Amino acid sequence: MSDRYARLVNAPIAGPIARRVGLPQPVRLERHRPGDPALRGLALLGTAPGGRLAQAVAEVLAQAGVDTATETPSDQRFKALVFDASAIADSTELVELQSFFHPTVGLLERCGRVIVLGTAPAACATPRAATAQRALEGFTRSLGKELGGRGVTVQLVYVAPGAEDELASTLRFLLSPRSAYVSGQVIRVGEPPRVDTPAGRDRAVGDAPSSDAPSSDAASSDAASSDAAPSVAAPSEIDWEQPLAGRVALVTGASRGIGAAIAQTLAREGARVAGLDVPALGDELRAAMQPLGGSAIGLDITSPEAPAAIVERFPEGLDVLVHNAGVTRDRTLAKMPAERWSELMAINLSSEERINDALLGAGALRAGGRIVCVSSMSGIAGNSGQTNYATSKAGVIGMVQALAPLLTDGQTINAVAPGFIETQMTAKMPIAIREAGRRMSSLAQGGLPIDVAETIAWFAHPASGAVNGNVVRVCGQNLLGA
Repeated sequence: MSDRYARLVNAPIAGPIARRVGLPQPVRLERHRPGDPALRGLALLGTAPGGRLAQAVAEVLAQAGVDTATETPSDQRFKALVFDASAIADSTELVELQSFFHPTVGLLERCGRVIVLGTAPAACATPRAATAQRALEGFTRSLGKELGGRGVTVQLVYVAPGAEDELASTLRFLLSPRSAYVSGQVIRVGEPPRVDTPAGRDRAVGDAPSSDAPSSDAASSDAASSDAAPSVAAPSEIDWEQPLAGRVALVTGASRGIGAAIAQTLAREGARVAGLDVPALGDELRAAMQPLGGSAIGLDITSPEAPAAIVERFPEGLDVLVHNAGVTRDRTLAKMPAERWSELMAINLSSEERINDALLGAGALRAGGRIVCVSSMSGIAGNSGQTNYATSKAGVIGMVQALAPLLTDGQTINAVAPGFIETQMTAKMPIAIREAGRRMSSLAQGGLPIDVAETIAWFAHPASGAVNGNVVRVCGQNLLGA
């Protein structure tokens, strides 16, 4: 859907007038194109004294082909600023943030990237260190609001002790245009999980596979099976253009909008994709899957037989499951009948629980498998007239947080929480509500379905095994919610 306001206030004649009267002028965001470099420019690296992550960051960026600098020439501009704040252990040391960023933020190019790396407060050795590390959240969220008008995004990445070598997929995602509509987020990279299958017992995800580990085989023509689960590769061995090659992905609600974009993006990353939607949308689903070489599954996920049918459809297991199917049934609570509540809850939350239970109970999610859920900003901030929807989407977040520590064999579960995304649904909103939704973020514009899909592809990445239990908002740093 076209953002006519953004086009108008950036036009040659109207643009200067908009600047004079202080109207928001959304920057056209850069987005990923196949074959793009990891970063379209130079990254400046900095560190507080004693930082434990600087070397790991430099190695990741070198492997990604990113040009880096550690000093600031007077005539140089930067596409990214990356600062290791992991060793800040006292509030008096937070001045290191000012020392690094004060002279450099003005040198950032449009659509630049800022990443601050820290240590999760719970992992700190002293209360003062935990206090200082928690303070980083206020810094990054405020800086994101200061720089968002230039299309710049700002993130905080907490890296657990022992996870220094698990940064590759996260840094590549956050530095690239793939994360165009993700800003003001706090991401946690934990310790690398262990794979407990016979071929990978006592081996961390990301370690090189043993010589007798099963090799990767392509899925069958309907994306339903393969002869062996893909092996777990070290980051240096991953094909970063096709990281999901040989893996099988199922996307629910895949016939249109965000679901179709997710399927397209996972297929672009090399996955064999199956799309699922209700039988009534069968024609649209088949049309969406056909260009991808994927299969279409017509199934009502709320039916009692659905979980078993999904397990049966993938006898060799799944590598990626994306819970995208969802509906809205808006009405104020005083006017909401029980069936309206229950129908939505069955689709948005209960069906996901039952499918997860069936897959995990049958061992149908392969070692290193990924579950990715689509929550919503409503599940974080709430929304008038959406008590049922917000309850279901907050429940999705609860499900992610509850399941994450229970998964084994290198499996992960994470969620995205979209904000205002330009879809057929938002196109039908009254214009005043639609414009408010677009402008109430640091980036002052709506996101695109591809923005949600790119974030899901990062979660699904084989090198994202240490990213588990996260809920990342894809909202342009919406001004509402945490």
